[in-house]
Amino acid sequence: MWYDLYDEKGKKYCTLPSHIGDLLGFGANFFVIGRGSWYDLYDEKGRRYKSLPSHIGEFISVNSGGFSVKRGSWIDLYNQEGKKINTRPIK
Repeated sequence: MWYDLYDEKGKKYCTLPSHIGDLLGFGANFFVIGRGSWYDLYDEKGRRYKSLPSHIGEFISVNSGGFSVKRGSWIDLYNQEGKKINTRPIK
């Protein structure tokens, strides 16, 4: 199995092997792969640029500017560079 990356015109420009991990979500310029006890951040060209340990929390979702994880009774928001930018309680 493979992950194929396409440009805005629908042309395939990159193929990544599925053994890199499980696709958790994607934004406009990046995507998140779960690999064992790590969250790997990839850019739109398919290059891994950051790895975060999965103990930061349970992955929830990705949006265009970042992603969120659940940590206990808190939700932590990270930007697409992998820096925590906000924390809020779960309602």
